[in-house]
Amino acid sequence: MGTRAIRQSILITGASSGLGRGMAREFAARGRNLALAARRTDRLEELRSELLAAHPQITVAIRKLDVDVHDQVFSVFRELDEELGGLDRVIVNAGLGKGQPLGTGYFRANVQTARTNFLGALAQSEAALELFRPRNAGHVVLISSVSAMRGMPRNLTTYAASKAGVATLGEGMRADLAKTGIDVSTIFPGFIRSEINEKVKKVPFIVDTETGCRALAAAIEKEPNKAYVPAWPWLPVSMAMKVLPLSVVSKMAG
Repeated sequence: MGTRAIRQSILITGASSGLGRGMAREFAARGRNLALAARRTDRLEELRSELLAAHPQITVAIRKLDVDVHDQVFSVFRELDEELGGLDRVIVNAGLGKGQPLGTGYFRANVQTARTNFLGALAQSEAALELFRPRNAGHVVLISSVSAMRGMPRNLTTYAASKAGVATLGEGMRADLAKTGIDVSTIFPGFIRSEINEKVKKVPFIVDTETGCRALAAAIEKEPNKAYVPAWPWLPVSMAMKVLPLSVVSKMAG
């Protein structure tokens, strides 16, 4: 891990809702300047107004971004980097959770989930490192999931696989950048209530969005290689998931 500089200018993708929006509120409260990107610009406008009203000393830049349009990822990251005078941290957060059981006629939904969650994360990581490598400084944060620990059944099969890909991508980047000034953190959120799972009724150990996002921001600030959030119960649960029989792990999918 490199030096723990204050990351004053932070880019968050998928910032219009859920964990992205919650993290934006947390970092704004810490006085950080924010670059917020998402597909729904009306939601971003509302969030920017809210954050500036509460924290008038910060800068909040917004851009429309669909992470599936890869050329757009690079151009938007460059624009936001320039507008904020240099990004210090990029939080790769944009994602989908709309998978379906394989072989049930919903290949399109599974492809969309895999494309957005993995290829979108790859594009964002490339765009972030294109900015950070010449400076030999910066912090890339990849939002994975505790579901990445093992293969998961039903609607989580493709989602969990895509998030496992994100985690492995982060580890590879960390290995590649180990002797540089660039830090890479992979964050494994547990079940945090957000728009991606609002219709799911039975979810073990779930916490509300505000509690979860406060824990996410605190973990990210420590710049760990990996973090399970909230640490209790997800650190021990994640460790257990790696060794428990698949039949037991599958029950966690609800």
